[in-house]
Order: sequence, then C-alpha cells, then structure tokens
Amino acid sequence: MFSTIVSPRFGDIDGLGHVNNTVLPVWFEIGRNPIFRLFSPDLDLSPDVWHLILVRTEFDFLRQMYFRSDVEIRTFITKIGNSSFTVGHEAWQDGELKVRGQAVLVYYDFKLQKAIPLPDSIRDTLKAHMLPAMDTTEMDTDSPCSI
Repeated sequence: MFSTIVSPRFGDIDGLGHVNNTVLPVWFEIGRNPIFRLFSPDLDLSPDVWHLILVRTEFDFLRQMYFRSDVEIRTFITKIGNSSFTVGHEAWQDGELKVRGQAVLVYYDFKLQKAIPLPDSIRDTLKAHMLPAMDTTEMDTDSPCSI
C-alpha cells in the first residue's frame, strides 16, 4: 500500500466549507503516482515507454471532508487481470475513512491502439502491493452521507 498526504487548498472547498467532490479524482490520481512509477520510474510519457490508460473510476462518498485538516490517500492493488489491473483508493481525514473508490487501468500499446498483456515482471511487482478488494455493496449506515 502507498500513502500520500494531501492538504486541501482553499480552492478545493465549496460554499459550505466542505471539500468539493470534484477534487477526489485529482487526489486519487496523485495517489496513483507511485503505481505509475512502477511502470516508468521517471514518468516518461512517450508512447514507447508509457503504456497505461484509465478506463474506469468510481467513488463512494461516505463522509464529508473539511478544510484545514490533511487527507491521507491510501492506494493499493485489488485485482490483476491479463492486460488490466484495479487500483483501490481510500481518503482518510482525522482517522476516519471519508471516501473510497477504485480505478481500472489497462496496459496499452498506443502505436497498435490495443490492450496488451501485462509483463510478468510488472505483474509480480503489482502483486506486492495487493490488498483485498473493497466491498462497495454495503454502505456505512451510520454515516451522515450514506447512500
């Protein structure tokens, strides 16, 4: 698991003083940077080196987040397929899980314009960062933001 600390900026806050839900995709992407570095340590985005595309994201907003308190973004792998893998994310503030989500990334050849199998070396590296998949079917009913 990787951990990244994000400090909410003034511009991340809505009129009610909450962290706006629109910033979570950006924060979770920041949390994926260590995963990206497993594929390209210097984050070289040239098509010969970079082989990742984002094909799906989802978020469960469990509790409100506020300004003036750092947020820990936890990032881990939950599933590895033939040419794709799923990244789990959690946003924690003041010791509470506030948002959880996941992203599916595909190993992609930009020249051929198609998905290609994950190399065994990358697959092994990803396995070292695996945690169990989160269960998004049961929401926390004690949360004021429960769906």
